[in-house]
Amino acid sequence: MPKLRVHNFSISLDGYGAGPAQSEDEPLGVGGEALHEWVVATRAWRREHGMDGGEEGVDSEVVGAGTEGIGATIMGRNMFGPIRGPWPDEAWKGWWGNDPPFHHRVFVLTHHPRAPIEMEGGTTFEFVTDGIETALERAFDAAGGRDVRLGGGVATIQQYLRAGLVDELHVAVAPLLLHGGERLFDEPLAPPSGYEVIKFVGSGSVAHFWLSRSKQ
Repeated sequence: MPKLRVHNFSISLDGYGAGPAQSEDEPLGVGGEALHEWVVATRAWRREHGMDGGEEGVDSEVVGAGTEGIGATIMGRNMFGPIRGPWPDEAWKGWWGNDPPFHHRVFVLTHHPRAPIEMEGGTTFEFVTDGIETALERAFDAAGGRDVRLGGGVATIQQYLRAGLVDELHVAVAPLLLHGGERLFDEPLAPPSGYEVIKFVGSGSVAHFWLSRSKQ
């Protein structure tokens, strides 16, 4: 049965998935970019973005697994771009470039309607204004029997976790402190109610752990 999966979501040792003072210049907040240095260094990430080189090993294997079997993506508006309120300029197509790395339909949660945007490489951004359940239903339909990946930001993942809709959650704990921003969990490194840790792997850069809905 298809699943809703979160992959390669990085948090700090004090539990923050984004730093404070997010802006167009600091999309992940002050210090937030450092959460993802381990991802950018991997061969799998660089290959996905049309680049050569990169490190092999555990981290690269984990990054590569995050795209396997995925047929559609859901993300919050903050992950699409920093604009708030009504869309001021529909010529602006987000901060993913002309050829985003998804190559399938991406459903963006927003309160403001906008026509779908077809990008190079097979990515189409579609904007959903009627809630997380509708977005998930549309994403599963678009995925055609494959899994759906849930991207950020923090608030979007929290909504789906509270609703008990996330089947698998992979979190990478980076060895740094942000001292503020947006926490993924209510308590640092404490899984939400209804989920349990099913796997843990350490690398030289981060600590990976996977959570799944508890079996009752």
